Amino acid sequence: MAKLQIENLPNDFKKNLSELLSRVELGEEIIISNQGVAIAKLIPFRPSSNRRATLGQDQGKFIIPDDFNEPLPQEILAAFEGNEQ
Repeated sequence: MAKLQIENLPNDFKKNLSELLSRVELGEEIIISNQGVAIAKLIPFRPSSNRRATLGQDQGKFIIPDDFNEPLPQEILAAFEGNEQ
């Protein structure tokens, strides 16, 4: 497997690569293409332990009701408090 030494690359390429690697470090996979043909894929070397990588991963999987922050109905609140009716 070929290994690339970042310090040997031109400055503008280093800047762009650094940004891409930061995104990959957070868990993003990046496909590199040449004239619309995929030629490579950047993936994390090991799973990220950074919490930011997991934020939003369940977006769209469930819906939070509009009344989520409203007080509970009295009968449910009473059951939680041990005052069941």
